[in-house]
Amino acid sequence: MDPTFEDLRQELKTKNIGLSHQRLKVLEYLAQNRCHPTVDQIYTELQKDIPTLSKTTVYNTLRILAEAGLVKVISIEDKECRFDIDTEDHGHFKCESCGTIFDFPVDIDSLIPEELSNFKINDKNVYFKGLCPGCLSNKKEIN
Repeated sequence: MDPTFEDLRQELKTKNIGLSHQRLKVLEYLAQNRCHPTVDQIYTELQKDIPTLSKTTVYNTLRILAEAGLVKVISIEDKECRFDIDTEDHGHFKCESCGTIFDFPVDIDSLIPEELSNFKINDKNVYFKGLCPGCLSNKKEIN
């Protein structure tokens, strides 16, 4: 079940993370825009309402939220991090044409081989890349 903004706000309080206006706005943006945004996307959108916002504040806030387990960092591409408010295990598919990232259910624990049973796993990700149905149909129309 996806957390509400109020659930997340309460979680910040529980973890003794300061509830500055800017942190709350970043958190609110993530809760309302489940499109796996980049730092630049978050910064660009929030700066319209908060002209004093710096990109450093967005980076720091996302780092704090990730360390608290409230946000998951998605690194499908080497040079791009996206942020996901849904921290439950699930997979991601990135369309190589439009860049959209789609969530899909997957039992990640069932993919862990027996050979890793004595290892401590800190991060589990399943990523796929290809073309989404919309881009596939557009490609067929062009050809």
